[in-house]
Amino acid sequence: MLSRRPQATIDLAALKHNYQRVKQLAPHSKVLAVLKANAYGHGMLSVAQALTQADALGVARLDEALALRAGGIARPIVLLEGFFHADELAQIVASNLQLIIHHREQAEALMAARLDAPVRVWLKLDTGMHRLGIYPHEFRGLYQRLSQSRNVQGALRLMSHFASSDELDKPATVNQLALFKHITQGFAGEHSLANSAAVLNWPQSHGDWVRPGLMLYGVSPMADTVGTEHELKPVMTLSSSVIAVREVNAGDAVGYGGSWIAAHSTRLAVVAMGYGDGYPRGAGNNADVLINGKRLPIVGRVSMDMITVDIGNEAVAVGDKVVLWGRDLPVEQLARCVDTIPYELLCNITSRVQFSYINSSG
Repeated sequence: MLSRRPQATIDLAALKHNYQRVKQLAPHSKVLAVLKANAYGHGMLSVAQALTQADALGVARLDEALALRAGGIARPIVLLEGFFHADELAQIVASNLQLIIHHREQAEALMAARLDAPVRVWLKLDTGMHRLGIYPHEFRGLYQRLSQSRNVQGALRLMSHFASSDELDKPATVNQLALFKHITQGFAGEHSLANSAAVLNWPQSHGDWVRPGLMLYGVSPMADTVGTEHELKPVMTLSSSVIAVREVNAGDAVGYGGSWIAAHSTRLAVVAMGYGDGYPRGAGNNADVLINGKRLPIVGRVSMDMITVDIGNEAVAVGDKVVLWGRDLPVEQLARCVDTIPYELLCNITSRVQFSYINSSG
C-alpha cells in the first residue's frame, strides 16, 4: 500500500561527521553540543545517544533535560536558560544538571536556596547581545558571592553570546570579545563564547568550550552559504511521495486562489506535503523539489496537506519519492526562497512527519 506520510530521514553518520568537523576547527576546546528545540527538529534523544563524544549537552529548558535523563542520558546537561522558578532547583539537583545564571534574580534565588547538593554554574555576561546576561557592572560582585556560595560546585564557568558572529563585516564580535576579556581579566574560570558561526569564523573566540548548534546538523549559520561549503554534511532529508499525476491545459488556474496559471498544457505531480507537516506556505511559486534527481518547481499555493509540482514531460509516476530538502537540495536555499532562516524550517517539522534514523551518509 502506498505510504502518503512524509518522512524525515536523519543520518547519524553525518551528525558524527559534523561533530568531528567542530573538533577539527576547535581542537583545543571542549564541546557543549546544543540540542534545544528537539535537537533543532532532529530528535533530541536520538541525537544525544549518537553524540557520545560530546563533553556536555545543552538544552533550553528543564523539561528537555528531564526527557534526556529519562531516556538514559547520563552525560553533563546544561540548562541554557537556567531555571525559571526557585522550586525547580530541587529537581535540578536531583537530576545532576548544570545551570547558566544570566540575571541577578536567578543568582540571588540560587544562593538563598536550601539544596541537598551544590550545582555547577555557568555565569553569563551581557557583552552586547542585550537579551540575557548579567550587566558588566554586576560581574565582580556576583562572581565573588557565587564563588563563595555553598550552593555552587567548583569554579564558575564564564560565558557570553555573540549577536552577529555570522556577519564578518560588522565590528560587533570583535567588540564583544574585547569587552568579555576586559570584564573577566584576573578572574578564574573556563570561558565559553563560540556558537556555530564563531566556530567557523572566529577562532580567537573558541576558548575552553565551544557551543555548536546548527552546524552539528550540517547547516550553515551564514546567510550566503550552505553547509557543504564548510565541509558539513546535512543530517536531515525531508521527503514525501507523489500521490497523483494530473494534466492541465493552458489557462488553467491551480490551487487556492488560482495563484498560478498554466502558460501552456503541462502535467502536475501532487505531493503529500503541506504546511500541516511543517513545510513553509511561502514556498508556493517560489521553490523547487527534487523528483528522480531533477529540480522541478512548486506551482500554486502550498496547502495544508499537499503541494503541486510542474513536471512537464518528465517521467514521474504515483509513488515516486519527492525530496523537499536534503543533501542535493539544501535547506538553506529553501530558507532564502521563503525569506526565513533554516533554523525555523527545521524546528517547524510537525508530528505528522515520520522519523527514521540511519547511519549511511554519502
